[in-house]
Amino acid sequence: MRKLASVQKIKALHAIEGADAIERASVLGWQLVVKKGEYKVGDLVVYCQIDSLLPDKPEFDFLKPRGMRIRTIRLRGQISQGICFSLSILPEDFEIYEDADCTEVLGIIKYEPPIPACLSGIVKGKFPSFIPKTDETRVQVLQKVLDKYKGEKCYVTEKLDGSSATYYLKDGAFGVCSRNLELLEDTENSFWKVARQLDIENKLRVLNKNIAIQGELIGEGIQDNKLKLRGQTVKFFNAFDIDQFEYLNYADFIALFKESDLPIVPIVALDYALENDIDAIIKKATIKSLILKDVWAEGIVIRPYREKIDLLLSNENFNNGRVTFKAINPEFLLKYGE
Repeated sequence: MRKLASVQKIKALHAIEGADAIERASVLGWQLVVKKGEYKVGDLVVYCQIDSLLPDKPEFDFLKPRGMRIRTIRLRGQISQGICFSLSILPEDFEIYEDADCTEVLGIIKYEPPIPACLSGIVKGKFPSFIPKTDETRVQVLQKVLDKYKGEKCYVTEKLDGSSATYYLKDGAFGVCSRNLELLEDTENSFWKVARQLDIENKLRVLNKNIAIQGELIGEGIQDNKLKLRGQTVKFFNAFDIDQFEYLNYADFIALFKESDLPIVPIVALDYALENDIDAIIKKATIKSLILKDVWAEGIVIRPYREKIDLLLSNENFNNGRVTFKAINPEFLLKYGE
């Protein structure tokens, strides 16, 4: 579960030009606006990330006009992502230490957008246990990763704003999954319609192996179709060897999709030496889409050319210890109220 609320340290405070009552605070790799004089550098606070949905409690009443959701905002020209609270909002018996997860104790949950009817489908069962779910951690909480892998040769892809889709072939059985569920075939369901449209089942059978491919379902009726596409399609970003329980390295990933004639997400950069600089990575993510040039991209995803599983990092917000992460474009978040 994503650590939406945690005890963190105020790393720095900076003045905002033309602002007398507010200043910019640095928490983890995030920048946010706080009241001037409310905190000092080194103070521990409760920090809530964007997409946190706070409970209906008196201490959070001021958030009711915003639907109790923490979003990216801009104040006096300063982008602000997240919110800080005094430690006094925590229960008296809560053990306070830096990085302590207080999501559950505060009753905070992650905001999830409504699921369109075309994506709901008929449930076959839970997401298969033999395939990892798609998940990327935001770079702002991964300073230790940047410290460790600085200079690592990576490739960068555009992050698309759609719905996660997984298609697999295992022991002769073809499966179709949304982010959290496996779905029965249904002519009205977009995951299945795209599977048949792109002939995914037959293309996986030709590979003659137990394989899963994962991508982003995009187009009409999905996330407001920000890229103004006609119809629906999927752009793939993962290939997973089920028997070996490992993701394919970049070269094998590219070869598989070339052989299968299936579309992949746009490539933003190759031979990217990973920078140990969160602000620089966010700047790299502040781009227009490679699919539609006049629309902000949602952001980028960064991965090493050779897949890495770092078990030491499995507790650092990583999914199964895989070294991969995202940087979301703040301009995209501002434009679409995220």
